[in-house]
Amino acid sequence: MLSLLRTISWQSMRHHPWRTLAAVAAVMLGVALGLSVQLINASAQSEFSRAVRTVQGQPDLALSASHGMLPASLFAEAGTRADVALAIPWLEASVLVRNAGGQEKPVAVRLLGTDTLGVAALAPAMMPRVARGADRLAIIAPDTLFLNASAIEALGLTEDTLPDARMQIAIASGRHEVRVQGTIAAPGAPTAVMDIGAAQDLLQRHGELSRIDLQLQDGSDIDTVRRALQRGSVLASVPGDSTQRVDNLSRAYRVNLTVLALVALFTGAFLVYSVLALSVAQRAPQLALLAVLGVTPRQRLALVLAEAGIIGVVGSAAGVALGSLLAALALRLLGGDLGGGYFAGVQPELQWNAVTAGIYGALGLAAACVGGWWPARQAQALPPAQTLKGLGAMARTPHRPWPALALLLASALLALVPPVAGLPIAAYVAVGCLLVGGIALLPWVVQSLLKAVLPLSRGHALAMLALERPHRMRGVAAVAVGGVVASLSLAVALTVMVTSFRTSVSQWLETVVPAPLYVRAAGLPAGDDAVIFGPGQMMAISRLPDIERLQAQRVSSLRLSATQAAITLIARPLGTDPEQVLPMVATPEKISPDTPSQGIPVYVSEAIEALYGVHQGSEWPALANAMKADGQPPPRFVVAGIWRDYVRQFGAVAIDSADYAHLTGDARTSDLAIWPRPDADLARLQQQITATMPQAALEFTTSGAIRARSLAIFDRTFAVTYWLQMVAIGIGLFGVAASFSAQVLARRKEFGLLAHLGFTRAQILGVVAAEGAAWTTVGAVAGTGLGVAVAAVLIHVVNPQSFHWTMDLRLPWPRLALLASALVASGTLTAWIAGRAAAGRSAILAVKEDW
Repeated sequence: MLSLLRTISWQSMRHHPWRTLAAVAAVMLGVALGLSVQLINASAQSEFSRAVRTVQGQPDLALSASHGMLPASLFAEAGTRADVALAIPWLEASVLVRNAGGQEKPVAVRLLGTDTLGVAALAPAMMPRVARGADRLAIIAPDTLFLNASAIEALGLTEDTLPDARMQIAIASGRHEVRVQGTIAAPGAPTAVMDIGAAQDLLQRHGELSRIDLQLQDGSDIDTVRRALQRGSVLASVPGDSTQRVDNLSRAYRVNLTVLALVALFTGAFLVYSVLALSVAQRAPQLALLAVLGVTPRQRLALVLAEAGIIGVVGSAAGVALGSLLAALALRLLGGDLGGGYFAGVQPELQWNAVTAGIYGALGLAAACVGGWWPARQAQALPPAQTLKGLGAMARTPHRPWPALALLLASALLALVPPVAGLPIAAYVAVGCLLVGGIALLPWVVQSLLKAVLPLSRGHALAMLALERPHRMRGVAAVAVGGVVASLSLAVALTVMVTSFRTSVSQWLETVVPAPLYVRAAGLPAGDDAVIFGPGQMMAISRLPDIERLQAQRVSSLRLSATQAAITLIARPLGTDPEQVLPMVATPEKISPDTPSQGIPVYVSEAIEALYGVHQGSEWPALANAMKADGQPPPRFVVAGIWRDYVRQFGAVAIDSADYAHLTGDARTSDLAIWPRPDADLARLQQQITATMPQAALEFTTSGAIRARSLAIFDRTFAVTYWLQMVAIGIGLFGVAASFSAQVLARRKEFGLLAHLGFTRAQILGVVAAEGAAWTTVGAVAGTGLGVAVAAVLIHVVNPQSFHWTMDLRLPWPRLALLASALVASGTLTAWIAGRAAAGRSAILAVKEDW
């Protein structure tokens, strides 16, 4: 008996290979997407952690400033403590280095100044190694660099040409010539090391430090030292905080990608359900005869579950292989940043993990078994006598909508639940309830539609035939429609979400990038290293005859916690109407700058409001402590408004440039927005601006170029989402084709009987095509509606809770109509092609044909 059951199962799969392949492919892609996201992130995280450990060593404690630089006096204080065994100072800057031997394009290099004599005890990879032929004391000489392998390669050098190789280095104060006298062993992005004193002279940062690493005496209490040295704007962090900060940065992004992959796996589970439900319906006479021959209901249940298990095992095995391949390819092409830029500069190798692969393989198998459970129960509960008489499929009780409506209500309530540990867990469950509830409501929807339409078909034999069969076998009709809905809803949800986000970003750019021309330091990242325009230089540029108006901006980082990512502080002229320069979410409060008791107005992005619990009109003591100057009372900041920012996920604060200069005593800026006169020649204007700062490397760009580059970055960030959207569409089309093909081919006897009754072949094909068009149209409408509902949850709940920004819902009706039309056309064409194959057989043989 077991051998017979195995033979029946194998013959079913062999006779319907495309239908089985659709279910296997759906499970495979769901497993592959989820596994690849996890492998990419784990590999990038591991490589980043290794790079941090190599470059920074393993200090017991690291001191840094929440804003700006540390005073050198703190190094003397920390180094002379009895519980501190070693203190290593660091000065860090991003610079542009050009090979003086003729290299045209400069290379962005991370420049680190440190105690070159003592750094080996804490970070051996940063110890300078003097090249052959160079002076042994070069490690403490001024204007002397030591490069890692990446910098040597980027600058076109070799270790044999290092001694006395001449380089031009561009910093805020201008260009300087330095010599390369050796190497360092640090991996990763281009990095250079020089003596701390030489670095301070070169960067003109005397008495300033970026970081102080401390190694404590044996038995010292790290918390005691931390409390003693952490004060005001000084932060004390322990090993692992840097890795945790980056992990916090990328967590929401990778979790959302993983959830989308699991939604694809859910679609695979439903396609398994669709395939096996149709298989059970088509094999009902076989299963009934087996029951008469002695096969028990439990054995029939095991037969269908075994088929689901085979699909799950094959799909999961293929998914693990494909996911590993996708992860290796993504690491090579994207560098491990998942398209989001969270691990920039890291080039990790794939670190395959058998446990992770096993977990996702088990998820694929579980999804297939869950999808096969209900068809297996149907096979178990099959009434043998009625089924052998051809009445089993007609004995159906009316479908009740209440369980499905309860799931939809639960979805709406879960969408109102706040995030858990910074993640929208309840929102993810709400999406699941929405999908399951929407698909579970389909039988009732199909039943209601057929009841309404059937009276209209009276007197039209072909129309009545097209509608009567799904009315009598509405369970099979609901399964077919459900396959369309499950695949289309994910594609629609992703389409609406990405379109809404991209449109909102484009409109946001219109507000934040209004000037025709922008000038900044070439090649340097935004921050204090790019602050190159002093008050005198800005005045000279503003007086150029071709400039109508000029607006300056300074961008710097501000860390409020050792374990949280830095926020961005933007100082720019805000005037009396900040709504003109910032995309405000609500009307800002009016705070008079002439009334000090009201506080200094600041305008925070939506991420700040969500992460730090501030709201419009409230004070912000944490910002005051971070901006407090030594020996001065902390300033009083009042949140005057909330604005929308799509660039800085962990928040930005805008402050008027006059207030910033008053607080810090620093009036320098990093970016200039320029409105030229209408008749100005931009090329000539750029030459005039360059002439005012001959020693600086300047970069000019237009607002149009900034918008184009920003949208290109957006598209790269959502590259994985675009690919997932195409996969969902492909699965949908493939599943619809396989489902309708299997149903039509199983109706050969019915077509033979219609031919005996006088129907022509064209009329039979018309009935089949009409059924396919009607069923897929219902599925397309329901899938589009369900997809829009899922997109609404993603846009209004998941995105604000994950990334802390809001956007407006935009419905791209032409693209949605194209998606729905493709599915309707696919179902209709497949039904017609399969009908030709089924109706082309001899009518007599078709009627006589037994199972």
